[in-house]
Amino acid sequence: MNRPIRILLGLALAAAALAGCGTSSDHQLRLAMSALETPTPTVHSSATPSPKCKHLTASLRPPATMPTAGAMPAGSFMRRIQDRGYLIAGVNAGAYKFGYLNPATGQIEGFEIDLVRELARAIFNDPNRYRLVALSVPQRLPAAQHDRVDIVVDTVTINCYRKTQVDFSTVYYGAQQRVLVPSNSKATSIAAFAGRRVCASAQSAPIDVMEALPRPPKPLGLPQAIDCLVYMQEGRVPAISTDDSILLGFKAQDPNTKIIGASLAPVPYGMAINQAHPEFVRFVNGVLAKLRADGTWRALYDKWLGGIPGSNPVLPAAQYDG
Repeated sequence: MNRPIRILLGLALAAAALAGCGTSSDHQLRLAMSALETPTPTVHSSATPSPKCKHLTASLRPPATMPTAGAMPAGSFMRRIQDRGYLIAGVNAGAYKFGYLNPATGQIEGFEIDLVRELARAIFNDPNRYRLVALSVPQRLPAAQHDRVDIVVDTVTINCYRKTQVDFSTVYYGAQQRVLVPSNSKATSIAAFAGRRVCASAQSAPIDVMEALPRPPKPLGLPQAIDCLVYMQEGRVPAISTDDSILLGFKAQDPNTKIIGASLAPVPYGMAINQAHPEFVRFVNGVLAKLRADGTWRALYDKWLGGIPGSNPVLPAAQYDG
């Protein structure tokens, strides 16, 4: 079995892998499977002009006193989750070491999955009370907006347009947008691909960044970033441009690749939450503040990302605006 087929098979299995308590409902399983469908490639992202925002990464301040695990406040969104018995999180199934299928366990795991576990611990006093739903990039914000999931922890870049659609937590990882090419490529930056196809996830922030370059490439949007790696391995695109956290995972999986050029843009990751639940945003930020303060964030970083050269060990300070 060649490498691209192995990758796609792993993703198909990941769609059915649900960590945490029990199995998913039919609706959640259908949503997970649809994340891995591969329709005809698209060229553009949302093509929606990005508005300006004053404090890009600022989020709501945590509550003065965090509720006790297992005793969420009556009437709160956290209490609704507690009464259901598990947290539902939208995640990635193909981001190596962030949210990916471990073939040895048949479960989706990684840095972001352990962050989901910490959220479940804070709500239930039990880190195993959660279910995962694998999402593609176009599904992430709608899943939060329509309460198909309680939260999206899926390498979501905070930008001004997205902040009009959902609320974000404080930043939990700081990535940079870079470019991945085959090891034998002579390109030294994205400028080498002006007018040529460069791959990224459909409707993703990296496509918007590429389209705004002085001499832009022709972005090719595929359902998942991992699809871009398959396309590059097959010689269908000469390069991929997306978050370096994702590209470093690709490089670790395929040593016949290399990252080139300087950063094209900062990529701050935030957890996406329905705007109807500001108390949950504050709660999540309280959990993240605790993980910063007690060393848990760094321990999870060391566990999952510390062995990947080029990953970012620095967590930006939390910024609050309300």
